[in-house]
Amino acid sequence: MNLDKAIFLDRDGVLNQSYIVNGKPFAPRKLNDFKFVDDVENAIKILKSTGYYLIVVTNQPDVGNGLMKKEIVESMNNLMMTRLGLDAVKVCYHSQKDECDCRKPKPGMLLESSRELGIDLKESFLIGDRKGDIVAGKSVGCYSIFIDNGYSKSEQPSTADFVASNIKEAASHILSYIT
Repeated sequence: MNLDKAIFLDRDGVLNQSYIVNGKPFAPRKLNDFKFVDDVENAIKILKSTGYYLIVVTNQPDVGNGLMKKEIVESMNNLMMTRLGLDAVKVCYHSQKDECDCRKPKPGMLLESSRELGIDLKESFLIGDRKGDIVAGKSVGCYSIFIDNGYSKSEQPSTADFVASNIKEAASHILSYIT
C-alpha cells in the first residue's frame, strides 16, 4: 500500500502570531488580532512544492475553557485556509482538564489525519513552536521541527530533529532534507 506524506503545522506561533505574556504564548482571541507571521506565504509555497499534504493541527483550549467562541476559531481557520491554501485543519477544542486523546502532546489529530488520508506518519514532518507539538510528532515517528520563538524554558523540547528560527527556515530545511 502506497501511503501519502504530510507536513503537519501547528497554528499559533508557527503560521500566525502568538501573544506572549511572561514568556508564555497565547492564541489570539479576536479575529482582528489574527495576524500571520512574516514570510508565511513564501514558506507555504516551499512546502507545497514538496507534494505533501499540508495539515494544521492546533489546540484551542480557550473554547473549552469558555474564553472564546468556536465560531471565532473557525473564522480564523477559514481565513488561514483561504489565504494559504492548506489541505486540512484539525482542531482540539477541549480544555486541558478534559484529558482527551486529541490534545497535543497526545497524537490524536495526527492519527486521525493518517487514517482519513492514508498518511505514512514515519515519512511525514511536524512543525511546532511548543514542547507538546514536538512530543506529539515524535510519538508517531514524524520528523519534528521546533520553531524557537524564545518562549520560557518549559516550552523548549529536547527531542526536536531540527531547530528553526521561523517557518521559512523550517520549510527550506524540509525541502533540502527530502531532495
